[in-house]
Parts: sequence; C-alpha cells; structure tokens
Amino acid sequence: MTPTEAARLDALIAEREAAQRAFLAALVKTPSDNPPGDCAPHAARAVELLEALGHTVERHHVPEARARATGMISATNLVVRHRFGEGPTIALNAHGDVVPPGEGWSQDPYGAAVVDGEMYGRGAAVSKSDFATYAFALDVLKHSGLPLKGTVELHFTYDEEIGGEIGPGFLIGEGLTKPDYVISAGFSYAVVVAHNGCLHLEVEVAGKSAHAALPFTGVDALEATTGILAALYAYRDTLKKTVSAVPGIGSPQLTVGLISGGINTNVVPDRVTFRLDRRIVPEEQPEAVEAEVRAVIEKGAAAFPKARISIRRILLARPLVPSEATLHLSQAIQRNAAEVLGEEIPAKGVPLYTDARLYAEAGHPVVLYGAGPRTIEEANGHRADEKLRLSDLTLATRVITRTLADLLS
Repeated sequence: MTPTEAARLDALIAEREAAQRAFLAALVKTPSDNPPGDCAPHAARAVELLEALGHTVERHHVPEARARATGMISATNLVVRHRFGEGPTIALNAHGDVVPPGEGWSQDPYGAAVVDGEMYGRGAAVSKSDFATYAFALDVLKHSGLPLKGTVELHFTYDEEIGGEIGPGFLIGEGLTKPDYVISAGFSYAVVVAHNGCLHLEVEVAGKSAHAALPFTGVDALEATTGILAALYAYRDTLKKTVSAVPGIGSPQLTVGLISGGINTNVVPDRVTFRLDRRIVPEEQPEAVEAEVRAVIEKGAAAFPKARISIRRILLARPLVPSEATLHLSQAIQRNAAEVLGEEIPAKGVPLYTDARLYAEAGHPVVLYGAGPRTIEEANGHRADEKLRLSDLTLATRVITRTLADLLS
C-alpha cells in the first residue's frame, strides 16, 4: 500500500469516527447478557445499525431447540458479505453476547458513558467494540476506490461466552462460510496466534442420607467429595511443572468453580455436585488431559467405596495452536499495527480460550486482533467498569482496514 492510499483510508476513518462511536454506544445500550442468553433482540438492533451503514445483512436464526440445548434462549447469527472481485475470502468475527454486569459499577453498565475518552459498559471492550471495528473497516474499503480483489465477510455471533458451538460452529457446520483467513476479536497491542483449550467436567458424588445423630447409618457424599477435591488440588500442584513454549500461555491450570449439595444442617448429605475447569496448553492433547483428570477423580474416590460417582463432560474446547498457515496473516497485521501505533506489535498466546478455535479446527487460519488495551485486566473485561479507550477503537480500525487492503490487493 502506498502512503497516499494509507492516508486516504485514514481520512475516511476520521470522517466516520463520531458515527462509529455512536454505533458502538447503541450496541452497548442494548443488553445481551449470556446467561440468560436471550440474544436475538440484540442481533435485531445490530441489523438496523449495519443496514444504516449500507451493509446487506444475512440473518441465520439458530433453531430454538438447539439454542436451548446450549443453555441459551435465542440466538441469531449475522453475516455480511462484500465481494470486491476474484480473490481470497477474509472473515472477521466478533461476538455480541456478554457476561452479566455484576456489582460494583461506577457507571451504568448499559449506559455507554464516555469519561476521559473511555466508553464504559458491558461489552464495550469484549467484544461489541469489534462489531464497530470490522463494520467500519469494511465501510471504508467500500468507499475507498482501491482496486481490491476478494471478499470480506463479517460474522457477528452470540454464543462465545458459552463456547461458540451455535455461533461460528453453526456457520461452519451449516456450510455458510469457507474463508481463506479469519480475524477474530482481540486487542490492539498484540496479535494472538495461540490460546488455551479448556475442559469442563461435572462430577456428581452420590451417598445416602441419614440423621445427623446417626451419621454412620448413611454414606456421606460430602466426605467423599473432600477426598476427591484433595486429590484434584494435589494434582493441580503438579501442573506448574509444565510450561508452554508459546509466549503468554504459561502453565496448565485447574479450578473447581462451582459446588452444591446437601439437604439440611442436621442431615448427612446424600449428594454433592461440583464443576471444574482445566485449562489445556497448546502442547497438550485434549483427550489425554480428560483421561488424566478422570483418573485423578476416580483415584480420590477410591477411598470411599460406598459413594458412587459419575463424571459428565460439559465442554472440551481445543487449544488454538500456532501454525505456518497463520504466519502470513499475523505478519500483515503486525506490519500495519507497527506503522499505525508506532511500536512493534508482538505475536503471542493468551491463557484464555475463545470461539476462534472453531475456525482453526475447520482448517481456516485464524488470529485475534481488534480494539482494546494491552490486557483484558486493563479493560476490566468480565469485571465491573468494563471500558474501552476510544482512541484504541480508531487505531484498531486503521490497522484492520490497512490489513484487509493489503490482503486483497
């Protein structure tokens, strides 16, 4: 891209800056909490905003039964396609579902208030911001007059917070997209080329209730559970010995995040259920990790033979593994980001997991890049006072627009 062409793109982005920020504010002001996952109304609002930009929007409704099977109420996937000519297809994916706001906000989580150049609101950074990044990047390219060749697709989905199976998974599984490259929502100061996978298991420990005055006549499910938990925490201590070779990933992690059970204070608990989260680094095989964790649980339960255990897989998300196929895409973003931001932008991994992995599993090279600060902690992602520095929205839009222009030249 010539300096004149880059300047032309930057000027078009600057002209649309106020409109882009209003677009994002409208998305933040429309709730899309997941759970409960009633996200079709947000998709309808997004369609209005995208059509106002001149984009033609496909609506792909997820059947109600399929949505409810994932724990959601409703979801509609949105696809925008613009063909510039013969050439590669580049998809850009962001998710519109968000975790519930929780407590502790200094601003209305649905207010999109701007304070000192930062927009506050649930989803402002993760990742309604990249609805705006990608929609306006495509808008600018459509008006740029550049001789581009290829197709840009926007994939706006609504189930990343629960894994992505009826979002990107739906679009891929139904044959609605076959991109050559994919850019998924991320932050502005690094290109993410790898991330963890994740295993969620639900463990149910069944015993036999009894009066607390005669506990020996029952089978204490909580006592057996403590044995299993002790085994899991001992296993967790061993995980620190494994460190991923991918910068930014670190070691595997294990967390028991949810537990319930018991009948009353004076009753021997007959049933305890808990769920665990085991993060899987790129070098690990997910099936082997699951077998390993199951073996730890069974070993911990062995000392309590009268208790019965059952183990159910909730989620097995594979890691996003760096590959040669993503190198071209990553380098294009890094080159343009360095020019726009005035600093070298690394390619790295993150210990999270995202729905971008579903594109990779289907053979579509994918990296993560979009609007946001250096870390998810700085953005208060999934915490009170989530916020986005609006200058980062503009910078990311410049980077994405230039990168698309390069890839389609």
